[in-house]
Amino acid sequence: MDFSQDLENYFDEMKATIERIDPGQVQSAMDAILDAYRMNSTVYIFGNGGSASTASHIVCDFNKGISLGLDNKFNFICLNDNIATMMAISNDVSYDKVFSVQLEGRLKEGDLVFGISGSGNSKNVINAVEYAKSRGNKVISLTGYDGGKLNGLSDYPIHVPIKDMQKAEDSHMMILHAMAQVIAKHLGNPMC
Repeated sequence: MDFSQDLENYFDEMKATIERIDPGQVQSAMDAILDAYRMNSTVYIFGNGGSASTASHIVCDFNKGISLGLDNKFNFICLNDNIATMMAISNDVSYDKVFSVQLEGRLKEGDLVFGISGSGNSKNVINAVEYAKSRGNKVISLTGYDGGKLNGLSDYPIHVPIKDMQKAEDSHMMILHAMAQVIAKHLGNPMC
């Protein structure tokens, strides 16, 4: 079988999707992350499914990749990285509260909450963001499709306007890698 045309179509759609990303939205989110860094605040990041792995991946890039060799370190915490905690909350409370329960009693002034949801409507992500907003914390988000409820709740929304989960997730990872590389360069610690 020859998949070349299908592959070409996929890559062409990705190129078109990238061109629709608003650099100003990405810049605003980066400014918020750098403000949190300067205040030694925590960035709590989370998502479901593919977005969970994206959240976990970028924690590594900030906590190790950028922070290595710097006196002041980034403090990113991925709320979907501890499966035992997630399962306990899901079983004893509700999967809809799996992230918000982890934020309760931990969020401090200046901490950022960073929700990732391709649809923008993941109930557990929305609940965590609403909890953060009720505490006065700022929210960054990455969404696809029409942005869903999450886009409207966010102080720093980054919306990828495409109705395709895989391409939205591809774009989210690219955006986060771009943010990490640019921030690392700004801090004088270019990533390998």
